[in-house]
Amino acid sequence: MLNLRIVSPEEIAYNGEAESVKVPGLLGSFEILTNHAPIISALQKGVVEYVNSDGRHQLNINGGFVEVQKNHVSLCVEVI
Repeated sequence: MLNLRIVSPEEIAYNGEAESVKVPGLLGSFEILTNHAPIISALQKGVVEYVNSDGRHQLNINGGFVEVQKNHVSLCVEVI
């Protein structure tokens, strides 16, 4: 299980557990699962998708950054 935190300048869009996270990287979308290698990546305009116990959720973003380290996923994004 991942600990996911999605923040924007206006609000904390999500802070909780997730089974997977899909983000729009600059070279294409990629998915983050449990025990993903550490990474920091810029994000382009697109859709962030995450799956938690409530189901699948989508968030439209205008870009930002993602950091993954030891099953903690932090997104700093501009929400559309």
